Amino acid sequence: MSLIKGLTISQARKGLLEKKFSAKELVESFVIEIKNSKKLNSYISFNFDSAIEKAKESDEKIAKGNARPLEGIPIAIKDLFCTKGIRTTAASNMLNNFIPPYESTVTQKLLNSGSIFLGKTNLDEFAMGSSNETSFFGPSINPWKPSNEKLDYVPGGSSGGSAVAVSANLCLGAVGTDTGGSIRQPASFCGIVGLKPTYGRCSRWGIVAFASSLDQAGPMTRNVEDAALLLYNMVGYDPKDSTSVNKEVPNFKDSIRRNIKNLKFGIPREYNLDESSPDVKNLWEKGINWIKQGGGEIVDISLPHTKYALPSYYIIAPAEASSNLSRYDGVRYGHRVEGGSLEELYQNTRGDGFGNEVKRRILIGTYVLSAGYYDAYYIKAQKIRSLIYNDFENVFKDVDVIFTPTTPNSAFPINAKIDDPISMYMNDLLTVPANMAGLPAISIPSGKDNKGLPLGFQFIGKPFDESGLLNIASYFEEVCEFEDDKEEWWKQ
Repeated sequence: MSLIKGLTISQARKGLLEKKFSAKELVESFVIEIKNSKKLNSYISFNFDSAIEKAKESDEKIAKGNARPLEGIPIAIKDLFCTKGIRTTAASNMLNNFIPPYESTVTQKLLNSGSIFLGKTNLDEFAMGSSNETSFFGPSINPWKPSNEKLDYVPGGSSGGSAVAVSANLCLGAVGTDTGGSIRQPASFCGIVGLKPTYGRCSRWGIVAFASSLDQAGPMTRNVEDAALLLYNMVGYDPKDSTSVNKEVPNFKDSIRRNIKNLKFGIPREYNLDESSPDVKNLWEKGINWIKQGGGEIVDISLPHTKYALPSYYIIAPAEASSNLSRYDGVRYGHRVEGGSLEELYQNTRGDGFGNEVKRRILIGTYVLSAGYYDAYYIKAQKIRSLIYNDFENVFKDVDVIFTPTTPNSAFPINAKIDDPISMYMNDLLTVPANMAGLPAISIPSGKDNKGLPLGFQFIGKPFDESGLLNIASYFEEVCEFEDDKEEWWKQ
């Protein structure tokens, strides 16, 4: 239905309540779009039959005046969230046939709000990657690419499939996770909005764990208002998660005022990287001028330990991954390859079940946690993490928000960096610090590079100030006037 194409969540809610179309029609239109967009490889598993049945139930609730906040809204779920009765793979051969008997807290909240799951989206295996190329099911393809370009481009990672699904109009919104930039970086590459909430704002219960002290769920949407709507129906205290924070949840949509007057924006000199492209630097400068035009104040700040964030992250995250992934042994559930002994069973199962990037991080993590290296690497990285948090805490005494680019560059062709892990890790230079400090951060589409590929602005906020971030992002969304003018080449 042409009426449905390009709708936001807010517009779809209005259309459903005004009976302009039914939830069943809405879901069926997205099913058609997904089937016509297989080249993008954004979904791993589909939930079409159940989604259509759920849509009929939503239509009945709407007809009776019992509509819930997201009644009949079709969304996509990163295949890292356990979904009862729906295959959950973490994009790994290790969990290729795993069907959870329970629902994650975040997805249960979304179901309770009336939303409908179209399917599970592609990602880097166990969320380990920055390009979606480590997936056992093959990479998702960025719907954006330069004109007349034959090469396919990466969508970013690890939540690349979710970003592609939103950007290519294959759902109204999607859910991702962010461990070192895994929501914000693909959001920037695909020209959409991606929000990482404060650590503890969303429950981690039922999310396949990568790095437990860093992982956080968040919304990926077409605009800022939709991010606020989705976020409100995802967050909340969960007694099943010991890291969940019992804090009042504001109505995030009410915070969208598009007003930055008298707000102080910190510009960290350490984020002006040599690695950043000229297009990124020029757009950042333009953003600083937009702040001044809106009545905001620019404050030059320093986050001196930023340069240690990435190396510290790539000690802490693999260490936690090494511990979390030890449960995949072929004995209890998941992939299993028999061997002549228990040790052989472990070796065969893990050797066949995990991909190269996951193996690399397990080896790094096991190394830094081993006797003789635990103090030298892991403990030292945790101390640096404390210093990074202190940097942010000191800066937020003088500013309301920190303004940076989301990534040092735009999307790059598939296979361009896959054999160079260090170059790949550099994609997270500007996003990792917020994870290390547990702070909320949002990326919004703000412009394009000289090839016509999207670039994003990142705003890092004070703990639990998602409302402030959404207000600021809404102002920039208005002044940037980002134009989604990509061609639907994947349907040709």
